[in-house]
Amino acid sequence: MMQSEHWKEQAFYIPSLLLTTLSLCLSLCVSVSLCVSLSVSLSLSLRYGLFEKRLFLLEEAEGGFDQFTRSYRTFGVNRMADNRLVLREWAPAAEALFLTGDFNGWDNFSHPYEKKEFGKWELCLPPKHDNSPAIEHNTKLKVVVHTKKGERLYRISPWAKYAIQSEKQVIYDWVHWDPPQPYLHIHPRPKKPQSLRIYESHVGIASPDPKVASYTNFTTNVLPRIKDLGYNCIQLMAVMEHAYYASFGYQVTSFFAASSRYGTPEELKQLIDTAHSLDIVVLLDVVHSHASQNTEDGLNSFDGSDSCFFHSPPRGEHALWGSRLFNYSSWEVLRFLLSNLRWWMEEYRFDGFRFDGVTSMMYHHHGIGSMFSGDYSEYFGLQVDEDSLVYLMTANHVLHTLYPDCITIAEDVSGMPAVCRSVAEGGLGFDYRLAMAIPDKWIQILKELADEAWDMGNIVYTLTNRRYGENCIAYAESHDQSLVGDKSLAFWLMDKEMYTNMSSLIPMTPVIDRGIQLHKMIRLLTHALGGEEGYLNFMGNEFGHPEWLDFPRKGNNESYHYARRQYNLLDTDHLRYRQLYDFDRDMNRTEDKYGWLAAPPAFVSAKHEGDKVIVFERGNVLFLLNFHPTRSQTNYRVAVASPGKYTIKLDSDEVQYGGHGRLDHNTEFFTEPQENSMLVRNTSIMTLSYLVCVILKTV
Repeated sequence: MMQSEHWKEQAFYIPSLLLTTLSLCLSLCVSVSLCVSLSVSLSLSLRYGLFEKRLFLLEEAEGGFDQFTRSYRTFGVNRMADNRLVLREWAPAAEALFLTGDFNGWDNFSHPYEKKEFGKWELCLPPKHDNSPAIEHNTKLKVVVHTKKGERLYRISPWAKYAIQSEKQVIYDWVHWDPPQPYLHIHPRPKKPQSLRIYESHVGIASPDPKVASYTNFTTNVLPRIKDLGYNCIQLMAVMEHAYYASFGYQVTSFFAASSRYGTPEELKQLIDTAHSLDIVVLLDVVHSHASQNTEDGLNSFDGSDSCFFHSPPRGEHALWGSRLFNYSSWEVLRFLLSNLRWWMEEYRFDGFRFDGVTSMMYHHHGIGSMFSGDYSEYFGLQVDEDSLVYLMTANHVLHTLYPDCITIAEDVSGMPAVCRSVAEGGLGFDYRLAMAIPDKWIQILKELADEAWDMGNIVYTLTNRRYGENCIAYAESHDQSLVGDKSLAFWLMDKEMYTNMSSLIPMTPVIDRGIQLHKMIRLLTHALGGEEGYLNFMGNEFGHPEWLDFPRKGNNESYHYARRQYNLLDTDHLRYRQLYDFDRDMNRTEDKYGWLAAPPAFVSAKHEGDKVIVFERGNVLFLLNFHPTRSQTNYRVAVASPGKYTIKLDSDEVQYGGHGRLDHNTEFFTEPQENSMLVRNTSIMTLSYLVCVILKTV
């Protein structure tokens, strides 16, 4: 009896101890969660407070951000109504400044700047006797900087609007650009698209010829192709002047100058105006995350100091990129960068920006050696550069206030929360972020897995794993995957057989057959499931451009062979590149008709590992993809939300797309109700051939 009572007592005691422990653990979890929430809330509040303070100071000191961001009208060289030229620079560490150039026979001392407050220097040049400006259009200039150490330095104005590289010269020259008849834009900006279909482009490689292509070539030969393909947005890379062509435009030397290697500023304006006439918006790939370390033709050491626009080393240097890092807390740096954005919007009428290197900007460690697991402690703390975040908030606030349809995209690999939430919510204010995990996943699959080992669930997870309420630009590959050292999707899939077996006059080899079918499926799945209001393609990849991308450099004997896009392959009718082009075109046109990119996230009804089938609905459209390498699915039953009759709207197996024509497009698919314990849904039965993707729509 006593033993029995004892066991009762123990039996009661042990669960109580367990309950107490669980309660303690639960309280601890709640406390930890609450602490994290409080930390995040405090960080967002602090960040927003710093942003508000920045706006207040702009209003107090500059009369608001409108005039402040038009400082390109007062800095650099500006012609007044009476043809006087007013020149202004910021060089706080300089001892003296002079202007020299063609206009004064390169006299280094005849035209001194007058020192003003806060490190500014000013020079006024009256017009000539005939009332023409003292400095003629298209003539060369230099700022002569005398340092406190007694050095004499020759510099390009940070606000220079044009710079050229003379023949057999390495250093770029500053050229005064003030044409008597500037290009006048004719066409208004298009409305911001609901579904953004981006054609990522580089003007210099936009030709099959082994040379640097021009703005005019792009306008004449590439814009019509982009329009035909159904893209409604162009993202222009490497426009901001960069002395080193092989940097892909990411080592900027002159921030206000459109690259002269492709032509004149007026020709770039014509390109953008022509794009607008085609109802295509144009984004600039803007680089405000760092700058070239060049001194004679860059921003670095403009006034002779190791800082000026940048932090002093080591904070002001990027260890991996070999470039200089801006001091975003500096008033004059803020003036320079915000005015730079305004310049491209006003002078060239760009429609927005893709901000490069945002991850590097947001963290003191610049993302170097950081894996970013998703833990919130990685995004809030001392490792975060609050000055940079406040700059990005200010930039987005200014752009969206002045240009409500302006589009801004963040290149961020870290997954920082609220990047695409409004500034009022404590976010950074971007419209979109790049879904950078998606192309990495596709490359990993193609490199490491046999077709039978593809994990449907993992693919769906990667494509749909994004922060709620933050728009993502999905892409299967961008310029990063095309660079030398990596391969495009087409090259991973078909490799050397692309050189010999892409003719439709001979039977498809197994490698080409598999490659063409998977190329279409990967792109459609990414397009429809991976993006939230946006999709991106790098020029040429839509038709499976062969080979890789490599700019002329010493390592390849300065060759242009790989620094081009072979659009001529499309003009040879018997090559299968045209089939991939046609599929990409019709995929975009189908999206334009049904608008799945702008629709709520997809409902995935099947991700069957054995059958290698993915089925989902989005935008009232049904997507079916059979990734099985050898087996067609006969009489395959799938669930659909809407009852009725379904017909095929896009079929990757059509012969015109390089398919085998195995599906009958006259077939109509009817739903029938099916019950189970969880829900009642309508189903439809169809035959789904292997390596085929199909889009169906109710009639």
